[in-house]
Amino acid sequence: MFDVIIVGGGAAGFYAAIQIAELSPQLNIAIFERGKTVLSKVKVSGGGRCNVTHGEFSPKELTTNYPRGEKELLGPFHKYAPMDVMAFFEERGVPLKIEDDGRVFPKSDSSQSIIDCLVGEADRLGVQVLKNSAVRAISKTGEGWQVTTMNKYYQTKKLMLATGSNPKIWKQLENLGHHIVSPVPSLFTFNINDQRLKGIQGISTYATVEVMSKKTFNTDKKTLNLKSKIKEDALLYADGQLLITHWGLSGPAILKLSAWGANLLHDYNYSFRIKVNWLSDYSTDSMEAYLKELKGVEAKKTVMRTNVTELPKRLWKRLVDAANIAPEERWADITKEQLQALAEQLTASSFKVGGKSTFKEEFVTAGGVDLKEINFKTFESKLHPNLYFAGEIINVDAITGGFNFQNAWTGAFIAAQAIVS
Repeated sequence: MFDVIIVGGGAAGFYAAIQIAELSPQLNIAIFERGKTVLSKVKVSGGGRCNVTHGEFSPKELTTNYPRGEKELLGPFHKYAPMDVMAFFEERGVPLKIEDDGRVFPKSDSSQSIIDCLVGEADRLGVQVLKNSAVRAISKTGEGWQVTTMNKYYQTKKLMLATGSNPKIWKQLENLGHHIVSPVPSLFTFNINDQRLKGIQGISTYATVEVMSKKTFNTDKKTLNLKSKIKEDALLYADGQLLITHWGLSGPAILKLSAWGANLLHDYNYSFRIKVNWLSDYSTDSMEAYLKELKGVEAKKTVMRTNVTELPKRLWKRLVDAANIAPEERWADITKEQLQALAEQLTASSFKVGGKSTFKEEFVTAGGVDLKEINFKTFESKLHPNLYFAGEIINVDAITGGFNFQNAWTGAFIAAQAIVS
């Protein structure tokens, strides 16, 4: 018999357990973890450094980083925001730093600092952690709950689910009457097999990327309701750093598109075209006009060796080659057609995307418990009293940058407050 059972030994589960135990030390609290280790996602986050949260201290601005959950998280972020999370860790001996792009990391640059803090606090407060305890069934017992593992039954007054993207737990919730929004991947990189990108991996540059429409796409689908401007035949776009990889394209611009377009790109079966403007300050027409001026000024120089942009040299050479301009051709000798082709390569390069890859080890899912069935003042189920949620189990996800962890910390804190009260 427990007062509180938390299913899921991740960030949200540990954070909630600690908050509950600090507020009510007399409560008997247990965390059930299906695996051999806890906090495994914290371990690999941010390349092993753990991107704890983001240094965005306006709740309204903070919510704009959530393709799903933007409206619902505004109230919770007013109650518990990144500055509160930062204070929690720093008060417990984990100094943090805000990097230039707003991401927050421990000064140790090691996720182990965060893991040691959470595990140490849970242990100090007497929270029981039951590993290798996969939950097989959840059922109501009067005002409480019964939780069934492989060979044991547990009773609890309050039950919190913080299991992330766990299909078996979602199935249990469906059996209890909850609607689960079908999960699809979010935060992934684009697989592109294109000669222009071969052999120049590691190049990073600022660009604008558009996902182009397919005529077969059903425009009635809700997936078009994205945080993006509809531009001609572009369904959505994002700007930011673009990273050329061994397998295609990555970087913040791509990750934003994968998050905001999670449902759309799933419907496309991850086969679609993108258009890249490598020089966002220019349109194709203005770039062509600029190149015409250069044709007169740099007439005697070869195009290939005269990089007239701020692009990395290797990328410039690939785009010049793609415009059918030979290495020895001078500016004076290139034709109007070649000039137009170069302007298009620089400002409207078209690439065929043929699949996706997980971003580092950070697998994020769009989908989960329908947000309409959750009371965001308490993170309690509207269908079943004494059942709470936190983290990625609900249909909330964010772009990269520490925002997914912030959803976990905030949900866990508010649910803990409600459980104790």
